[in-house]
Formats: sequence, structure tokens, C-alpha cells
Amino acid sequence: MNRLALARELNGIAAMPGVETSVHGIAAVCDPLGGLYLPDTGVLVVSDLHLEKGAAFARRGMMLPPYDTLATLTVLSAVITRYDPKLVVSLGDNFHDRIGSAHMPETFRTLISDMARGREWIWINGNHDPDGTVDLPGACADELQYGGLTFRHEPKGGLQSGEIAGHLHPSATVRRREKSVRRPCFATDGDRLLMPAFGVMSGGLDLRHKAMTGLFNQPSLIAHLLGRDRIYSVRFGSLLG
Repeated sequence: MNRLALARELNGIAAMPGVETSVHGIAAVCDPLGGLYLPDTGVLVVSDLHLEKGAAFARRGMMLPPYDTLATLTVLSAVITRYDPKLVVSLGDNFHDRIGSAHMPETFRTLISDMARGREWIWINGNHDPDGTVDLPGACADELQYGGLTFRHEPKGGLQSGEIAGHLHPSATVRRREKSVRRPCFATDGDRLLMPAFGVMSGGLDLRHKAMTGLFNQPSLIAHLLGRDRIYSVRFGSLLG
């Protein structure tokens, strides 16, 4: 499903259940909107918002529809409303470039402040926005260790236990009704979990891409694909690629 269109159809999708999984023995819920909720600690994780991507391209002379930030924040508000987390962790590439945070319009700052009211918020620094955020609620960090898990933007090489990361925008392809369908996905082997990109204009990297090599125990790897109204869980061996 087109992530930009998702923001217009939240009433039906927001009511759909997520899929339960675990990371390093810790319970987690993969939500169809692209967030990961950890019920034991009240943590909501999102990744790769890429806010102000349209504005970043416009600064380079490439005109894109200027709706991405509002659409992404609309989806984010819906998933926060659903879980009412104690802590939101945004796993880097929160903005599409170094100056996106400083130049973001006040209207969007107000939306983020409203979402952050009454809860903690951690912005993990990413490769697109290594300098952190400007005049936004919450704190910035290169990585976070919390509740028995490590949250960082880029996954460390090799097998890791207890890591939740973003950066690679995992996606997967399946066959459905005689057609191949590609969707963003949560990817986990039970020890590590990679998050799908939350930003509505963010692409995806197939789980069979060489950049994913060595990150998972493939016999245990499951892709939890974001569908139109639910999560579809598919073992790695059944994916196309």
C-alpha cells in the first residue's frame, strides 16, 4: 500500500490488530502502521521518519509533493494514540537532512509537541541527521540501552542479540494471487529486529539484498509485511527474490 495514501485511510487501518513477536525474549507487537510496541516497558519504536524530505529535495531544485511531513506525522499520531506509550524512540534519520529540523514549520513542531506531551521521547541520531534535532521535545542520543534492548540507527555487523535498528528500510516480496507483491516489513530472527521505514516517501531494501547478509539467522528469519489492513508474517525461505 502507498504510504502517502495511508494517512488518508487511518480510520479502518488503525483499528486492525498487530502481530505479536519477541526480540531477545522480550515481547513486542508489530503494528500495521509501522510502529513496534513493547508492552512490558511501554515503549513505542518508529524508524526513519525522514521528515521534511520534500523540503530537502526542494532545496536541491527537485520538486516533490510537499505533503510528506504532515502525512508521516498523521500516521505517527495514530499509532501513538493507539498505544499511549510512556516512551517514544525514533531510530534515526528522523529528518532527511541536517537542517530539516531547524527549518521545519512551526505547525509541525506543534504537532510533535502535542504527541510528546506526558511522555518521554528519544531521537536517535542517524546518518541523514547526525547532529540531532533543534527545538523539539525529548533528548537526542547516538544509541539507547533500555529494558534489556539496544536501540540504534544502523545495525552492527554480524549476528546481534537484543538489537532493534533501522537504516536499511527492509522490505520483502511475496506471491499473491499470481502476482508478486512487495511491502515494507519488520524483519526478525528472534534475536535482532530491523524496523521498516516509517516515512511515507521512504523506499525499501529487499531482505535478500547483499546489505542484509550476515545480519540474521536465516532459518529463523521472519518478515512481518505491512499490508493494507494487517500484518502478513512470512518465513524468509518462502519470500521471492
